[in-house]
Amino acid sequence: MDITKLSALEIKKHIKSGEVTCEEVTRVFISKILENKKYNAVLEVFDDAVENAKAMDIKIKDGFNGKLAGVPIIIKDNILYSGKICSCGSKFMKDYIAQYNSTVVKRMLDEGAIIIARANMDEFAMGSSTENSAFGVAHNPIDFERVAGGSSGGSACAVALDMCPIALGTETGGSVRQPASFCGIYGLKPSYGRISRYGVVAFASSLDQVGIFSKTLEDNALMLEVIAGGDNNDETSSKTKVDDYLSEIDKDSTNITIGVPKEIIEMVKGLPCEVNFHNFIKVIKDNNIKTKDISIKDVGLGLATYYILAPAEAASNLAKFDGVKYTSRDNNAKNLQEIYKKSRSKGFGKEVKRRIMLGNYVLSSGYYDAYYKKAKAVQGLLIEEYEKAFDECDIIIMPTTLGEAYKIGSKPNDPVETYKEDIFTVTANIVGIPSLSIPYGKGKEGLPLGIQIMSKKFNEKTIYSFAKTIEKIVKKED
Repeated sequence: MDITKLSALEIKKHIKSGEVTCEEVTRVFISKILENKKYNAVLEVFDDAVENAKAMDIKIKDGFNGKLAGVPIIIKDNILYSGKICSCGSKFMKDYIAQYNSTVVKRMLDEGAIIIARANMDEFAMGSSTENSAFGVAHNPIDFERVAGGSSGGSACAVALDMCPIALGTETGGSVRQPASFCGIYGLKPSYGRISRYGVVAFASSLDQVGIFSKTLEDNALMLEVIAGGDNNDETSSKTKVDDYLSEIDKDSTNITIGVPKEIIEMVKGLPCEVNFHNFIKVIKDNNIKTKDISIKDVGLGLATYYILAPAEAASNLAKFDGVKYTSRDNNAKNLQEIYKKSRSKGFGKEVKRRIMLGNYVLSSGYYDAYYKKAKAVQGLLIEEYEKAFDECDIIIMPTTLGEAYKIGSKPNDPVETYKEDIFTVTANIVGIPSLSIPYGKGKEGLPLGIQIMSKKFNEKTIYSFAKTIEKIVKKED
């Protein structure tokens, strides 16, 4: 039995039956991480993981039966785990040690998870490839010369290479769904407020959300059950009831209506994802699932809107990283002003600096009305348009990415070319709805592609059940 090929639910079952111990499971997965070190998906294996697994074995013998009892988990490097380094993929934060547990970490630990490592990421979650990590790029698990995606590329790669059954990432504009698509796994961006952001280093607070990577839908649903729910430490978290996602995942979805935005049909023309997207629509129709042409007329403005709103919030959130308290300090600074200037100049990478400058620009006097205020107005329009669309359908579909994972270093120096990679993902963050990237089809070069499944806010259960229906259809056709 190759433990690394098992799902989280299967691992828990084998541990509970006594066929294997938590310690054995943990050691196997750590070995898998070390075997795949060249992919640079993981920045650090936690040195107390095995001891924590031993302690969990004792708890289980005493009757503990948490939902994640003994399951190894990897977290993105911007999620606080008390006593562990949280560098956010930045040399500026390379020595920062978390002083408390994030809510998601606490909830996983309460259910018996063994957190074994922290994953590589684009610096401060700003990027679509992990090429912006201060610690080197995370490589694609299928083609080593290509990117794993970003900003949560390390987490996606780790799951795809069987370093863990489930990993956490974060999303601001596609940073879970895009790498999930590139790596051929499931990646959920939940509704805004569905998961507490307490203890997660902020990029853009009104858009950020913790997301989930997994090889199976059931594991994804299980993790959402564990970490979802309101939190008094995060006023933006919602107390909306957390559904029993796992038990409802096999609910019949053949009677729902799938919305296909006509604007997306136009946008995909000529793109590498076009054929795959149309194949997906055909499969739905061939299996007697109702589709409906809908309109989200301003969906094409999502990318420009995102790259005004996100940098504006980033500029504010990153102001506290100044060389005084949280970050490394330039030792040649002679006064407070120099501490700020020299520390931030040396500490932040090129892309982070670019977004801070862009954010400060759109918030500055004379440009606030021209850019930020208009972007907020478009955000309001998009929210209205998605709400109207969901009056006509239960699910909205679109491609996750423009195409397959691209080669490391292949993007030109023009950052706009990289920003375009987010064109299909950003609107879900702008309007706050849940979106799941499912692995579906392959591109011309044989690499994975993904399809996004979206629904109205806090309706993740419908997304899971429809995804399960698609999974069954694909297996039947194979």
